Amino acid sequence: MASPLRFDGRVVLVTGAGGGLGRAYALAFAERGALVIVNDLGGDFKGIGKGSSAADKVVAEIRRKGGKAVANYDSVEAGEKLVKTALDTFGRIDVVVNNAGILRDRSFSRISDEDWDIIHRVHLRGSFQVTRAAWDHMKKQNYGRILMTSSASGIYGNFGQANYSAAKLGILGLCNTLAIEGRKNNIHCNTIAPNAGSRMTETVLPEDLVEALKPEYVAPLVLWLCHESCEENGGLFEVGAGWIGKLRWERTLGAIVRKRNQPMTPEAVRDNWEKICDFSNASKPQTIQESTGGIVEVLHKVDSEGISPNRTSHAAPAATSGFVGAVGHKLPSFSSSYTELQSIMYALGVGASVKNPKDLKFVYEGSADFSCLPTFGVIVAQKSMMNGGLAEVPGLSFNFAKALHGEQYLELYKPLPRSGELKCEAVIADILDKGSGVVIVMDVYSYSGKELICYNQFSVFVVGSGGFGGKRTSEKLKAAVAVPNRPPDAVLRDATSLNQAALYRLSGDWNPLHIDPDFASVAGFEKPILHGLCTFGFSARHVLQQFADNDVSRFKAIKVRFAKPVYPGQTLQTEMWKEGNRIHFQTKVHETGDVVISNAYVDLVPASGVSTHTPSEGGELQSALVFGEIGRRLKSVGREVVKKANAVFEWHITKGGTVAAKWTIDLKSGSGEVYQGPAKGSADVTIIISDEDFMEVVFGKLDPQKAFFSGRLKARGNIMLSQKLQMILKDYAKL
Repeated sequence: MASPLRFDGRVVLVTGAGGGLGRAYALAFAERGALVIVNDLGGDFKGIGKGSSAADKVVAEIRRKGGKAVANYDSVEAGEKLVKTALDTFGRIDVVVNNAGILRDRSFSRISDEDWDIIHRVHLRGSFQVTRAAWDHMKKQNYGRILMTSSASGIYGNFGQANYSAAKLGILGLCNTLAIEGRKNNIHCNTIAPNAGSRMTETVLPEDLVEALKPEYVAPLVLWLCHESCEENGGLFEVGAGWIGKLRWERTLGAIVRKRNQPMTPEAVRDNWEKICDFSNASKPQTIQESTGGIVEVLHKVDSEGISPNRTSHAAPAATSGFVGAVGHKLPSFSSSYTELQSIMYALGVGASVKNPKDLKFVYEGSADFSCLPTFGVIVAQKSMMNGGLAEVPGLSFNFAKALHGEQYLELYKPLPRSGELKCEAVIADILDKGSGVVIVMDVYSYSGKELICYNQFSVFVVGSGGFGGKRTSEKLKAAVAVPNRPPDAVLRDATSLNQAALYRLSGDWNPLHIDPDFASVAGFEKPILHGLCTFGFSARHVLQQFADNDVSRFKAIKVRFAKPVYPGQTLQTEMWKEGNRIHFQTKVHETGDVVISNAYVDLVPASGVSTHTPSEGGELQSALVFGEIGRRLKSVGREVVKKANAVFEWHITKGGTVAAKWTIDLKSGSGEVYQGPAKGSADVTIIISDEDFMEVVFGKLDPQKAFFSGRLKARGNIMLSQKLQMILKDYAKL
């Protein structure tokens, strides 16, 4: 059984602790070793009067049981005084439980200014004052736990409690923001909506129900949320009678009600009302980024459906002419050089791993078929985005602090070399007016000498800069394509590491948004987010693995739309649909179901269209004759050889540094078998050697062990089996 939750040495301030819920909390904390400040003004449930007896009785009760506690009689509006009592007595403050409250129930038409103001002063302002007084102390010690008290009346509303309901929901909003701002300093803030018998609930609940809803049934949740081992932050919980439930927001998928060349009208809203209110397949936004991030997706949908905004700017012609000057502007050319190290670093950054043997070709330069991942092509071109060059383009007078990477297209004309230097030329291809923002389309061409190797198209959405009267669509923009309306043909998942963004940024995207908690917090994120192009790399790797057997020569092009952020540590799930040589896909966060890459596809070169050099195509590999002869001679001695070997050997024969043929010698089943191609099951050992070196081994001119240690022969899997194979070949020389 897990050890009990203790609060030894922790200093806990409970407001309104003279009775009811607060008293139950204070007693429970003290029983588990906490040093408790019992705050209570001593008035009645309407906030009238004051006194010391309520707090003193609870302190005395704690001390009789061997606990430590001190009383405070100040109003929560004097939050500094409450926290000062904790600091003067115990030297620190670790936990704040904002529990104090009063009632002034009136129907809305009868609420006086005083009734409204005093409820807000005690509940909302009081929670603010006490928490603010403790906040800096918690930040300095890099620890704090804060509990807010809301109410079902605040969540759902209740007749006669308009003042109370408004204050209680305001407290939830306060908690939500404190949870975001405090996270980087290990300060967690949560909210409960308790149902318990107290002086306040006596006014709204039947007497027998008040008796049944004991405060002791709420205290355990409070203690757990305030314990140092609890990672919950920003949660909202209803609790009572021994039951606890967590609440979350839910939002319909909604409806776009703008129509082509028509103003948006209330009639359009009316006609779409059923869809607007349909909670089937509803989303569950958890952050403001998730709430507002969908605006880019909506704008793309609006655009793809040909829906036009109202032209409202009389200054549009001037603005448009400025942008016309920017279209076609060429940015300064630049060079991107890279080595095998950068290629490997990128592969690791997008999730390639030695845990998957087929990924070895991307992370080990000694692999016979070592290759750059195709999506490394964006790294080659990204300098055009990273050096602030867009801000220098004449006519682009935007606030680029509000720029979002909207879409990405990459096309390869041949596989990327394993190392090299490419010259890149960037041009502003077009500028589109999306109403609430501007899309800048930038093309980047990358050359090796005069040969075009790859082409990138970056689509950058600048929030808040639209409405200038420009065009909304462009033939130059590579179109995103919706995924098919059927279950996916394949699904692959990969868990990202907590260090994924830290690793990926080593490929050149140094934006502090992906590593610095303070910077991410200022940007409105609860913690640093993963690079969109990192998710892009994961997704493309999944498609290449599933439908091209990691053959980079089959990768032609990829187009994606970035929909929502991903946090390091989340699991990426790529759902794929095959339609001919186009693989449609979308990528989700497995834990939340959120689509983070949408309307995406990869175009593959048909397997028959890939240039391969095999013995059947020209017979240029001498090794093919040897494998064929071994296969024929196994027929007479195969069973005897199988008994001694009991292993499957896969051979990768290279020509000019690339794998030209694969052969399998199966000495594990029946009388053995030799066939061209990879092992039908799993190989026990894989041997990689050039056609020339293979023939030298056959003729005895090259010792296999010397070839291995010199790097001319490579082996993976159970390497000792290769020695067994060598002995077998000597014993059965006729093989």
